[in-house]
Formats: sequence, structure tokens, C-alpha cells
Amino acid sequence: MASPQRLKIGLIQMACMEERRANLEAAAHRIEQAAGAGAQVICLPELFASRYFCQTEDPRHFELAEPIPGPITRELGAIAAAHRVTVVASIFERRAAGVYHNTAVILDASGEVVARYRKMHIPDDPHYYEKFYFTPGDLGFGAYTGAQAKLGVLVCWDQWFPEAARLTALSGAEIIFYPTAIGWELSEVPKVREQQLAAWETVQRGHAIANGVFVAAVNRVGIEEGLEFWGNSFLCDPFGEVLARARVTAEETLVMDIDLRRIEEVRRNWPFLRDRRIDAYGDLTRRLRSE
Repeated sequence: MASPQRLKIGLIQMACMEERRANLEAAAHRIEQAAGAGAQVICLPELFASRYFCQTEDPRHFELAEPIPGPITRELGAIAAAHRVTVVASIFERRAAGVYHNTAVILDASGEVVARYRKMHIPDDPHYYEKFYFTPGDLGFGAYTGAQAKLGVLVCWDQWFPEAARLTALSGAEIIFYPTAIGWELSEVPKVREQQLAAWETVQRGHAIANGVFVAAVNRVGIEEGLEFWGNSFLCDPFGEVLARARVTAEETLVMDIDLRRIEEVRRNWPFLRDRRIDAYGDLTRRLRSE
């Protein structure tokens, strides 16, 4: 019998098509594969049900949004229940007329939505015009206590902000999932591509180290309009060691066994949370510290 402190994580790196039905079927197939390999918690990429529509500002794309619960969560819930797994998925949420979010949901093995996180950091850059579509999240940072572990979820651009990872870890998260859609502009030269990819991985491994938690980043692959999504989905341990990594261009399903006791081991030897000077961090709530 498996130790209750061990579990298997499944990361689904996939290319996303125009048709929502094709994406849902592909996700269902890969969830089934991951579950068959023993995965207990399975994460999909950011906004997996469509191509990454935020490359342009087009009001027609709001038609892709849906409420939570809604058709996608019901379908994913049925899949989760059928395979007795937990699924983490990012969805374009229609909260109300004119109010939309990029929302990650956690569906447990009963198929129910048991937690949600609304993306807090919203980019506005060439090919990433998300402020046109998404209202910043208002649910804060937290952790969901599941049957296997305490799960935290952040989304893509959140990856670059240490405060988000810290607050999620302080809420008790043992694993932080980052559903992601990030890639290179097609015109970028190899050296710049290498620098961007290295920075992306390094900052997330830093979050794992600074907080003593497992980190799982789940990206998409493929070329969509002006972006080439760079894959490289990975799972690292609480000291930043990469346990599994997908390739740059291929669709892959990673399944990796982790031991939650590693968190205690790392934190005892590297007690960053113990040594935090919480009395001295008040200026973090300012945009810039006063001169």
C-alpha cells in the first residue's frame, strides 16, 4: 500500500486547437492516460479549451467564456469522477455581464468544483493583451486541502511574482501548480529565446526553494498566430531540483511520484520561513519605497 505522504502528479502538456470539442477530447484522453499511470492530481495548461485568444483585442472572443459551474467544469468533473482523480484546470470564466476572469478550478475525485483561484496578475503586452479580457482576481491566494495534499494554484503571469508564491505557501500549500501559456514571438533570435526560457524556469525554481514547496508548471506547445509556445513543463522539488521536464515542441504527459516528506526535510535544513523578518516588510504594500 502506498504511503499517504507519497502521491503521483500528472502534468499535461498539449497543443490547443480552434475547436473546443477537440481540446476537451484531447484533455480527456490525456487525463485517462495519466490516471492509468497512477496520477492522482492532474493539471492542464492555461485556457486549454481554446487557442490563446489574447494575442488580439477582439470582443468576439468573449463568447468563449462560460460560468462556473458550466459546461467545461461539468465535463471535466465527469472525467475526474470516472477516474477518481483531482483535476486542475484554467477556464475563461464569465462571472457576470462584462466581468470575466481567468480562473483555475480544482475538481476533486467526486467531480465537484471544490476550489477556485482567479488570476491576480494580468499582463498587457504584445501578444498578451489579457487586460482587455480579464478582471484581476479577487479571491486572494490560498490552498485547498485535498485528499492527497494541500494544493495551491497560480496562473501563468503570476509565475514571476514572489509575493504570490509566498502567500500561497503561507496558506499551507505543499504543491503550487502554474497552468501556463507562454511562448516566444516568432521573430525572436535563439539567444533571446534561451534567456527567456532560462529566466522562466529559474524564477519558479526559486519560488520552490524560497518557500520549501513543490512547484509544477504546465505549458502548452505549438505555434498560434505570432507565438511559439515553448513547452518545457516541469516539476521541481522543494529545493528546486527538476524531477521531470517535457520537451520544447512535443505534446507530453508527465507523471511523477513525489514524497511530501521532502518539504519537512528541506525546511529543517533551510529554515527560510523561520527566519523571515515579518516585522520589517511593511513597505511591500507600496508600489515603490519612498526615498
